[in-house]
Amino acid sequence: MREVARALIETESVLIRPEEPFRLASGRISPVYVDCRRLLSFPEERALIVEALARLVRTELLGAQIEVLAGGETAGIPFAALLAARLQMPMIYVRKAPKGYGRAAQIEGVLREGQRVLLVEDLVTDGGSKLAFREGIRRAGGVVEHCVCVFEYYSERAGLDVARRRLAEHGIRLHSLTHWDEILEELESRRTISPAEHETILEFLRRLKREADPPRPDSTLPA
Repeated sequence: MREVARALIETESVLIRPEEPFRLASGRISPVYVDCRRLLSFPEERALIVEALARLVRTELLGAQIEVLAGGETAGIPFAALLAARLQMPMIYVRKAPKGYGRAAQIEGVLREGQRVLLVEDLVTDGGSKLAFREGIRRAGGVVEHCVCVFEYYSERAGLDVARRRLAEHGIRLHSLTHWDEILEELESRRTISPAEHETILEFLRRLKREADPPRPDSTLPA
């Protein structure tokens, strides 16, 4: 959705800094950083995001029989809470790992055996943490077949679709509000990105693609 891409840009939630790159949680060095959490500080843009998520749930997930929304620790929790309030639905949140005290729970809130859970996240890169969240929900008795997010590291231009493919392999369908191609289109329309910056971002996304899909050795070649 271009309006979501615009909201990310106008709240300065997308930072481009090839000369002074960012270190991501994965350890990768990146010329860009997307921080969807900044959206929470902007009431108008926040409302737009929540309404877009609600519309996505009502349309794309109409037949999924979702019973509970789950926010992933930590950035997914506020978006799940806002969406649960908008849809008047139950909510839980899921930790990255069980806490080491009290009930040693990985899930907070009420989740009953067999309930169908929608995982709500701010951002999806390669999908790895979402699988960990799904496993925690599964151990608690829930069923996760869908995940919604504000921003996805997807780009048709760069051939990058790692997250949606990886999640699909584990039976989870990913639904995102916006992705890199729409961000780049919006930046181009505003003339606020240079050709060099554009190519640097695409090359970074291509590198993510290559890391996820390394070339296989040709078995016909001699050893």
